Amino acid sequence: LAVAARINHSAAAAGVGKTLRPTELLIFGNPQAGTPLMECAQGAGIDLPMKALVTVDATSKVWVTYNDPAHIVHRQGVGECAAVEGLRKALGGIVQATVAK
Repeated sequence: LAVAARINHSAAAAGVGKTLRPTELLIFGNPQAGTPLMECAQGAGIDLPMKALVTVDATSKVWVTYNDPAHIVHRQGVGECAAVEGLRKALGGIVQATVAK
């Protein structure tokens, strides 16, 4: 999955004189992973490419937050989608590998 954009909310906050603990939004994906999700629920395209919010809390713990692919298709009124489990595993693996570094 390729990172398409990285938005540094902390830097933006600093630009207007505000302080924000490290907070970045990563926008990432690839058509091979996202297209099957959209084949189940084309409206899922509103949530693609995927996004992950990476934050550091007051105790210096790093958090990664993202929408579960099952939630994305459910939001579109689709109950089951074969693509969900593969995408879930890929996201979980990427997050684990990234946070473990």
